[in-house]
Amino acid sequence: MVDLKSQYLAIKKEVDEAIQNVIDSSVFIQGKTVREFEIQLQEYLQIPYVISCGNGTDALQMALMALGLQPGDEVITTPFTFIATAEVISLLHLTPVFVDVDPKTFNIDPALIEEKITTKTKAIIPVHLFGQAANMQEIQRIANQHSLFIIEDACQSLGTQYIDQQGNTIQTGTIGDIGVTSFFPTKNLGCFGDGGAIFTKNKELAERCRMIANHGSVKKYHYELIGVNSRLDAIQAAILGVKLKYLDDYIKARENAAALYDLLLQDDPGVIIPQRVDYSTHTFHQYTLTVMDGQRDRLKEKLAMNGIPSMIYYPKPLHLQKPFAHLGHTLGSLPVSEKLSEQVLSLPMHTELTPEQQTFIVEKIQEE
Repeated sequence: MVDLKSQYLAIKKEVDEAIQNVIDSSVFIQGKTVREFEIQLQEYLQIPYVISCGNGTDALQMALMALGLQPGDEVITTPFTFIATAEVISLLHLTPVFVDVDPKTFNIDPALIEEKITTKTKAIIPVHLFGQAANMQEIQRIANQHSLFIIEDACQSLGTQYIDQQGNTIQTGTIGDIGVTSFFPTKNLGCFGDGGAIFTKNKELAERCRMIANHGSVKKYHYELIGVNSRLDAIQAAILGVKLKYLDDYIKARENAAALYDLLLQDDPGVIIPQRVDYSTHTFHQYTLTVMDGQRDRLKEKLAMNGIPSMIYYPKPLHLQKPFAHLGHTLGSLPVSEKLSEQVLSLPMHTELTPEQQTFIVEKIQEE
């Protein structure tokens, strides 16, 4: 699905030097290297505050903590995503409220959000799934009308640009009150372990997030609030600092690979290629097909028999998973997510993918 080794070999000298510099400094937690990366990412995203942390899940949890929500408050999100998005809501004794997704984009459907808003609703967490932005104009309108916070889950969309009605481009994760991302190795910008970050334009929220990430303290052994221990270590920050310089090149490689998949698959009646929207670029964290006529599992098996990996993101939507059974959802309650879970299949997608590899993959898809 990914070729991280080849990506590393292309920038090996720079990465090795950056790692060695951290080892020579012996400053492995926080310090200059981490701060320099945060500033680099601020400049890339054009946002005043970036707070790095241990992983994307921590970033989501800390973002919710910084907003001061109380047990029992409701947070609207999507069931068609990785569990972390809803998991952190439950960990903080908040209530996840699932809203179905758009069948074309796989992102939360804004048309269905308002009917789920109650007096307990305090926030919306849209997920920019697979590298394409959710419809933030509509989500912002709803949030403003009902005085709700927006936390953008940009763990799969770093570098994706949202395009507003005036044609301005805005990085995903920088539109709502808080945005978060993951630096898991397979992400658009990935480190060599775990890592994450929080973004915001709000100075007070930034200060709270930074305190929360460091046990609730500003000054050592002096605590302002209950926090967690979630810090990006310096070696990972050094690696990310190198790779950030190449992020736009990585995204272009993914876009080119997606365009070739599109060309090769556009006339195949058995699949629907990823749909695009006019309000977002698509960075293709995943290239996800919708496989028709109940043939998804058969296609996955055929690919595997030919040595081609593929993945199902996601085989069972969150509202039907055991940890959320207490919410009372039954089969059929969120039909789009349920149908997609039976149809979607992601093909290999990474920065080192070659046209020859893609041609071979598609030949096997279309082989009788």
